[in-house]
Amino acid sequence: MRIVFCLLTFTLCFLLEAAKPNVVVILTDDQGWGDLSLNGNRDLDTPNIDSLARDGAKFDRFFVCAVCSPTRAEFLTGRYHVRGGVYSTSAGGERLDLDELTIADTFKAGGYATGAFGKWHNGMQYPYHPNGRGFEEFYGFCSGHWGDYFSPPLEHNGRIVQGKGFCIDDFTDKAMAFMERSHKAGKPFFTYLPYNTPHSPMQVPDRWWNKFKGKEIKLRNRDPRRENLQHLRCALAMCENIDWNVGRLLKKLDQLGVAEDTIVLFFHDNGPNGVRWNGGMKGRKGSTDEGGVRSPLVVRWPARIPKGTFVKPIASVMDLLPTLADCAGIKVASQKSLDGRSLKPLLIGQKVQWPDRTIMNCWRGKVSARTQRYRLGHTGQLFDMVADPGQRKDISKDQPKVAAQLRGEVEQWKKTVLTELGEDSRPFVIAHPDSEWTQIPARDGTAHGGIKRSNKFPNCSYFYNWTSLDDKITWPVQVGASGKYEVTMHYALPKGDEGTAVQISYDMGYYASATTVKLNKAHDVPVRGQENDRVKRMESYVKDFKPISMGMLNLKQGKGILTLKALEIPGKTALEFRLLMLKRLE
Repeated sequence: MRIVFCLLTFTLCFLLEAAKPNVVVILTDDQGWGDLSLNGNRDLDTPNIDSLARDGAKFDRFFVCAVCSPTRAEFLTGRYHVRGGVYSTSAGGERLDLDELTIADTFKAGGYATGAFGKWHNGMQYPYHPNGRGFEEFYGFCSGHWGDYFSPPLEHNGRIVQGKGFCIDDFTDKAMAFMERSHKAGKPFFTYLPYNTPHSPMQVPDRWWNKFKGKEIKLRNRDPRRENLQHLRCALAMCENIDWNVGRLLKKLDQLGVAEDTIVLFFHDNGPNGVRWNGGMKGRKGSTDEGGVRSPLVVRWPARIPKGTFVKPIASVMDLLPTLADCAGIKVASQKSLDGRSLKPLLIGQKVQWPDRTIMNCWRGKVSARTQRYRLGHTGQLFDMVADPGQRKDISKDQPKVAAQLRGEVEQWKKTVLTELGEDSRPFVIAHPDSEWTQIPARDGTAHGGIKRSNKFPNCSYFYNWTSLDDKITWPVQVGASGKYEVTMHYALPKGDEGTAVQISYDMGYYASATTVKLNKAHDVPVRGQENDRVKRMESYVKDFKPISMGMLNLKQGKGILTLKALEIPGKTALEFRLLMLKRLE
């Protein structure tokens, strides 16, 4: 009897040891460090996010990048974003090099179900697409921002679908359904929720806006004259909506009975997208100063992390891949050296030697260096971040050795890391053999002649003012697999301009193919999106573009130029263009 009991005990211990924790990663877009009640903001309430710190760990100084896509790349790879070819937030510069393996590759190889729900922002066309980077399930959009947050057109594993309700709520619904399906199938899940708020356009349901639209703001920026109070109020309302959705996720984990052994992690992608209270720090989104790159990081794992853990050493978004892999007991898939380190010992309270480190923040050639105590700004000024967290006093002359040491580290980093970026000559990959669908948006196209883009921010833009047969739109492309593809174009056309003949062609120099469609019916629709804006936006408005089949296009594997042009313009304009979709036919 005793032998049987021992065997049962051993088996139970083995199963418990072998069980892998679920992982839920929540990343918000343009939310500042100061946009949480956890960090002392009395103008809003974020009790669910706050609870993650209370019931788990809170990091004192956690650093991301100055803008969206670089932070996402560093989270995905555990490496500086420039190593992976990411240098911009649109028009192809946001793509993560294909020789980089991601955190989803790691968890998929480790036996996890992997899903992402929200804003991807590291490449649209497969294999840059989430489904090509280790995520078996993707629901959301791949651009840097989206034009409307209420029931917008989104995508599900490459196919265009219609969203349902406010997008953050929708993403959360889809994530919870994925978690439940995975749990019922007996698989641990890795769930990535890259929310797209409080990034503009500033849209939020009435339930949250009504609380803030006339609210007196108590905490102000260090330069309150630059504040836009309506923008600020809406950002805080959007943050409370995020918190409500975090609460729903936590309740779902309770309902599934997996909360105890699920790691829930929450952080932001950069500093705030407006001038508002941020703990008195210098800088906002786009800046490599403290306020532009400091994010909260809270981690709950009831089975292993003691409640109320406070982590003092500085940490980076690049640490999250090795940390989560370490916590899950799985091997990192990438064979490349990581710039991040596992934070697991700090999370679970192990006593370890933890040497100081220097974390680099880089954006558009501006490099800032952060150690546990000091920050060297991109202009060479030195700040004592303990005595002067607002970066108000340059102490480089008082601490010349420290300044010289960090300047030397920056120069070495520029020579050994920044130089990996190189010149971007990557074409847009289309018609990949492992993907049924390919999106080819106006965002990635180059307009020729008189054609204009609807906004200087290309992400969710469209082309208009197409008036001449000499006008055209081109894309440098690389066809992944030869074959026949159905082409669908999303367009708008004013009344009176019917009869335009539009051709899409593919030219490799020695091989060419084309297909043409005539737009016999007008699709005259106004710009929209502004009906849901709480504050006037900077980005493009959108339209309800109409899909039309252009027929079949024969493509050959290799590099070429994709060209959209008008063959007949009987009216004043040819069309307004938003998107091409390719569907593999064979």
